[in-house]
Amino acid sequence: MLGSIAALSRLNSLLSRISLWLAGSGLVAMTIIVFAQVFMRYVMNDSLLWVEPVAILLMSWFIFLGSAVGVHESFHMGFDVLLFFLPEGAGTWLRALSDLAVLTFSIGMAVYGWQLMERTWDSTLPVIRLPGGFSYMPLFVGGVLMTLFVLEHLLNRLSGRKAEAEPDAEDILMTEA
Repeated sequence: MLGSIAALSRLNSLLSRISLWLAGSGLVAMTIIVFAQVFMRYVMNDSLLWVEPVAILLMSWFIFLGSAVGVHESFHMGFDVLLFFLPEGAGTWLRALSDLAVLTFSIGMAVYGWQLMERTWDSTLPVIRLPGGFSYMPLFVGGVLMTLFVLEHLLNRLSGRKAEAEPDAEDILMTEA
């Protein structure tokens, strides 16, 4: 079982790195095309019609990919403030509970993202002429990635290994000061 968890960890690390690069590239691309739109509108006195829908689509991608990376790196919301007040052993249980909440949410994202994608695929996005389902593809992909990442955390916890770098209260206080 530990071998399969290690293989999942390697796969997830690769997927997380790719997601981070794609999210960053999407942010840069969106910045460039919005700058091009501002230039075209105010300097050339002409507008690019495709900029707004493409920028929104890119923003969806980098938000959901970035969120998935946040789950992989355990930057998502948790019960960390309670760790200051509860006994030391409670941290493992609270983190597992947090992971279960994220798992439930990410499965919902994937399932409903797929349904939205499927139901809108036959429509066409105006101006950019892509199937309407492209609007919901980032929701689905982000949900699948978050599910994989949080499953890795839960499997690591069940096997007795640390799921991720878990700062203790002193580390948090030291970085806040």
